[in-house]
Amino acid sequence: MKLVMLHNPLHFPHPVQCFFTSIGHMTDLLFMEKDLVSSLKDYIRAEEDKLQRIKLWADRLDDLSTAGSQDPEAFLGHPVNAFKLIKRLNTEWAELENLVLTDMSDAFVSNLTIQRQHFPSDDDQTGAAKALMRLQDTYKLDTDTISSGQLPGSSSVAMMSSVLSVEDCYDLGKVAYSDVDYYHTELWMAQALKQLDQGEESSTVDSVAILDYLSYSVYQQGELERALDFTKRLLELDPSHQRANGNLKYFEYQLSKKKMKESQEDEDEEQRTRKESRGRRDDYLPERKQYEKLCRGEGVRMTPRRQSRLFCRYYDNGRHPRFVIGPLKQEDEWDSPHIVRFHDIVSDRDIEKVKELAKPKLRRATISNPVTGVLETAHYRISKR
Repeated sequence: MKLVMLHNPLHFPHPVQCFFTSIGHMTDLLFMEKDLVSSLKDYIRAEEDKLQRIKLWADRLDDLSTAGSQDPEAFLGHPVNAFKLIKRLNTEWAELENLVLTDMSDAFVSNLTIQRQHFPSDDDQTGAAKALMRLQDTYKLDTDTISSGQLPGSSSVAMMSSVLSVEDCYDLGKVAYSDVDYYHTELWMAQALKQLDQGEESSTVDSVAILDYLSYSVYQQGELERALDFTKRLLELDPSHQRANGNLKYFEYQLSKKKMKESQEDEDEEQRTRKESRGRRDDYLPERKQYEKLCRGEGVRMTPRRQSRLFCRYYDNGRHPRFVIGPLKQEDEWDSPHIVRFHDIVSDRDIEKVKELAKPKLRRATISNPVTGVLETAHYRISKR
């Protein structure tokens, strides 16, 4: 009996799939961080217990010293008080010194040192930042959507802590800047500035630093007027900013020169050309537009008539004895070329075993350099195999 297939809509991929680190390794990192947090809390409790003991000791001595200082001669005339004062100074203060000098962080630091060898590298962090920007381009997402964590297809659980701070947006902009990607530098620095203007606080990033990047990134994209505006705003906040003062004079000179030499028709043409190429790197792949459309579900679509010919079925491989008893679940995905999906081929237990065996062997995928033939990594191939 043939069952009509329910077509599965294209879902937004999980962002981790675009990072250099595989989902399997990322899962390990998640649980490793959970273990470190537990270890950190143990350390905090130990420090709090230590401070509580010191506080009780200090309170007790404060009461004694207050009572004794009211009439020192009468207080010390009592032999018990004299004995206890000598005992405290000779013994108890030494014990307190040892308590204060006791390092309660040994266990946490030891655990952190062991786990640090598994931490992501600078390349992993840069790759993760570029992955977000690649998703941003592919799915035509604005920075507000990404910063708020409201990615299409994400579960409510995943969105709970998926908000980017001012520092996060600033770091994304810096990654783009280091990659000479002034288009994304502008987008993420502008988002960081927007969140600061909306009242979000940051202890490490200020408007001056953000405006410095913004003015230069828009200048590099040929937008002199906006570069000048950002520079003026920067100087309102920090009139002594040396680079901004130099840039102000340079931008004003370039702007006046530009207005003198260019006609309005030439300017319109330049802006149109710049808009068409804006945001694309020099090594932009021609095929990228096609795969981005496919990711967004904008590729070749079947007509209703073609789709009606796709089915689900139980497959017995020509009545093979094994599959007659346990037929396979088969689902048509595409008609030409004929693409079929098999369901429930491997048990969950076997899947977990394969993942366990494969995880230690995963390495960053490479490409063959078309000129030298040497295998090398590329920013647009982010899988592990």
